[in-house]
Amino acid sequence: MYQFDKLPAAVLERARNTRLVIFDIDGVLTDGSLFYDNQGQEYKAFNSKDGHGIRMLLESGLEMALITGRKSELVLHRADNLKVPHDRIWQGYRDKRPAFADLLAKTGLNAENIAYVGDDVVDLPVMTQVGFAVAVQDAHYFVRQHAHWVTEATGGRGAAREVCELLLHTQGKLQAKLESYLA
Repeated sequence: MYQFDKLPAAVLERARNTRLVIFDIDGVLTDGSLFYDNQGQEYKAFNSKDGHGIRMLLESGLEMALITGRKSELVLHRADNLKVPHDRIWQGYRDKRPAFADLLAKTGLNAENIAYVGDDVVDLPVMTQVGFAVAVQDAHYFVRQHAHWVTEATGGRGAAREVCELLLHTQGKLQAKLESYLA
């Protein structure tokens, strides 16, 4: 288990106030690799542990959204698998600010109650607006400099799970969720 209680009080407070987390896809929910076959079909690898963290998050009453600069049917398939509503997915947004504005309008949430997990400079315009900006460990150095917290895990290799568990921990939901698997 992560040593979340050793994090700075400001990070724990930002996580505690989070009601919705936005994940970028490439470099956050994947390791950023893009695979193509000879016919141009694109493939991505998603981490099953990250996916289970997202499921625990959603089952515990927190919300999530996906904002990505690329368009891919694979994202919709993964979202369906995780039970993420399609009205919480924005694809093809290199400038992610319009998608973020749409999300705010749809949810009625304040930016300070939203977390954003990113890895590259295109994520910064939204990261600088939210209450809890998270960079994955292998994010661009400039993104890490502007994040409130940097995960120990890298993108596509447990970073999303780490974020989910931090949010659940600070909101007093993680231990009960983990123990529910013993019943």
